[in-house]
Amino acid sequence: MAKESKNVVVLGGSYGGVSVVHYLLKHVVPQLPDKASYQVVLVSTSSQVICRQATPRALISDDMFPQEKLFVSVPKQFEQYPNGFQFIQGTATGLDHQDRHVTVTLKGDKTEKIKYHALVIATGTSTASPLLGLNSDSESLRANWNAFRTALPDAKNIVIAGGGPAGVETAGELGEYLNGRAGWFRDGMQNPNVPITLVTSDTKILPVLRPAIAKKAEELLAQVGVKLVKGSRVATVSPPGAGTESALTTNATVTLEDGQTLEADLYIPATGAVPNTSFIHDSLLTARGQVETNASLRVDAAGPRVYAIGDVGSHARPAVHNILNTVPIVCANIKRDLLLAAGKEESAVPADRLFKEDTREMQLVPIGKSKGVGAAMGYQLPSWMVWAIKGRDYWLWTTGGLWSGKQWAKES
Repeated sequence: MAKESKNVVVLGGSYGGVSVVHYLLKHVVPQLPDKASYQVVLVSTSSQVICRQATPRALISDDMFPQEKLFVSVPKQFEQYPNGFQFIQGTATGLDHQDRHVTVTLKGDKTEKIKYHALVIATGTSTASPLLGLNSDSESLRANWNAFRTALPDAKNIVIAGGGPAGVETAGELGEYLNGRAGWFRDGMQNPNVPITLVTSDTKILPVLRPAIAKKAEELLAQVGVKLVKGSRVATVSPPGAGTESALTTNATVTLEDGQTLEADLYIPATGAVPNTSFIHDSLLTARGQVETNASLRVDAAGPRVYAIGDVGSHARPAVHNILNTVPIVCANIKRDLLLAAGKEESAVPADRLFKEDTREMQLVPIGKSKGVGAAMGYQLPSWMVWAIKGRDYWLWTTGGLWSGKQWAKES
């Protein structure tokens, strides 16, 4: 009888999950004793991966980006590894960390139980608006974009809730697309074709960035017809569910905590993301619903050889640079643990590696196709540099090497 594979299961097929699988197949499994006994299993809700950062512009039209670069087949990226890899399209719906198996609901609602020898949780987050992330599969995202695009020409006013990058970028993209941009010497746009209101509960937009940069972002938004309402949270939306998948393009009345009401032909909730952890026992989660992760990226409460990476974990604030910085660290620790489990002496394996988040001011926020604000490593960047690095194509220039694994060609 064939020996059962030792499954290294990775849940989530986006930045963290895809990167970890490439790294494991290139640099970890080949260095294990009896390497043929290991199988790396990638479980992803979608068979296509997307550059999620690009959604504020991509939702407007397919003409904004080359679609073959925006949506990329996940299984195709792993055809380069002839053995030891399996892709499963499905959603993790259960985790038994005592019995060490995950339950996956496949397309068509069949379920499958997968035993794991090691587990990496990289399930990410879901956005309130189905326009701004891959909450299920790519077909669903495209269908939502099509519905929004159909409704957009008839919209007389738009309300966006959320003063973080997703809300600001979406407001900027829609503002420039619908209203153009005011001239150099104008403070703002007096009579935009489609007034856009951006609501934030904070006293300023872009809370990660310093007030002076947030102020510059306000000025750039005003130039494309976006008005800000600060310091007031959305209390209710009528009808309930407006702006979500069930009522994506429904006219809505948005009532703020201060009693002010805003009428919206289109309402976009961009109020942050929720960790995809509903399948995980509360004992493994923080109060905010993230997986409780230590500096080695291990989930101690889940037993041996369980890890979390990306926005789903508690080790760092959600940001792509944090995800990419953790990949070599978590994979080095997985290798260490697998070697120990295979019988290697502690003295014969590398020491643990720990992740320390770079907490310097770092965030780039395009506002329309040619402007933007931001900082990197604590230094404010000029608008042209934000455009050059991110605003041209929202990081699409970086994702080819990431999805294909070329970015992880060397062990680091």
